[in-house]
Amino acid sequence: MRPETEAELAQIIRETRVPLSVTGGGSRLRPDEGQGQRLETTGLSGVVLYEPAALTVVVRAGTLLQDLQQILASEGQMLAFEPDLRPGSTIGGVAASNSSGPRRVLVGACRDAMLGVRFVDGRGQVISNGGRVMKNVTGYDLVKLMAGSRGTLGVLSEIALRTAPLPPCAVTLALPGLDAAAALPALTAALSGPFDVSGAGWLPDAGVLLRLEGLPVSVRERRRALTDRLAPFGSLIESDAALWPRLVPRMAQGDLWRVICRPSEAPALLAHLPQVLAMDWGGALIWADLPAGQAPDLPPWSGHATRVTGDHAMTLPATAPLVARLNDSLRRRFDPRALFQGGA
Repeated sequence: MRPETEAELAQIIRETRVPLSVTGGGSRLRPDEGQGQRLETTGLSGVVLYEPAALTVVVRAGTLLQDLQQILASEGQMLAFEPDLRPGSTIGGVAASNSSGPRRVLVGACRDAMLGVRFVDGRGQVISNGGRVMKNVTGYDLVKLMAGSRGTLGVLSEIALRTAPLPPCAVTLALPGLDAAAALPALTAALSGPFDVSGAGWLPDAGVLLRLEGLPVSVRERRRALTDRLAPFGSLIESDAALWPRLVPRMAQGDLWRVICRPSEAPALLAHLPQVLAMDWGGALIWADLPAGQAPDLPPWSGHATRVTGDHAMTLPATAPLVARLNDSLRRRFDPRALFQGGA
């Protein structure tokens, strides 16, 4: 099913009697998602409103991310939260998965750039929240709620986003030769100073990666100061901007796991993850390769780990009972017939 209007989408949901898998390009599906009858949003495409001077764009959920980025770039703008570009990826899938790249350390996540949403709930009702409000639902910040909901609460039809100017100057710097554990204090030092680092990650073959953006004179001064700060860790050299997309691995030899933590917790977690593929957000996001079907044996920490590829979904630690009840309550509120099986 591929509706081309919001009204058509609402009618399909009202009339359906079978579980639905809501997908855009299907490029961000996780294990156990996509099990119901496929409901594609790619027919809901196009820019509704773009006001470059106001740094605001309103776009239909099925619009290809690549197309939106080209439109913004033609006006010297971008999506500051830097979603990773995948073949067929839609802006609705980006929002539904809260996809956010290395620049999150400076500007926040996708959810922070979302100004408003329109979506169709499990009753087939069109609901709006935030910018361009048509129907509001008192008591919920639906914009934040829909970000990362992975198609389990409703089908996004329209999203209002804050845009940002493209930086006039950007430089990628590297500290090569550091393993993951040795990279952490260097990343912490880079992020704790007045350097306005817009990317801070690590790759096994590249070492620490850091990015500075802004006016050329500012980038030069911050690079000089950052070089001095990181001198105890090695020589800071210029590197390739093409490395940044690799901080979001898409496959592994076994199962790909995504571990979210506090940077201060990362050293203990790394000791239990023998094959780390990448780190981002200054050590707060760790990507690891584990044998197929094996769950990581991690010490207690404040975040969570998610199996991204593999036969079955798994999240560690198990959802707390109170949180599980809250999640169930939200799903019953927006999807009383349990139609939505998840997707992105």
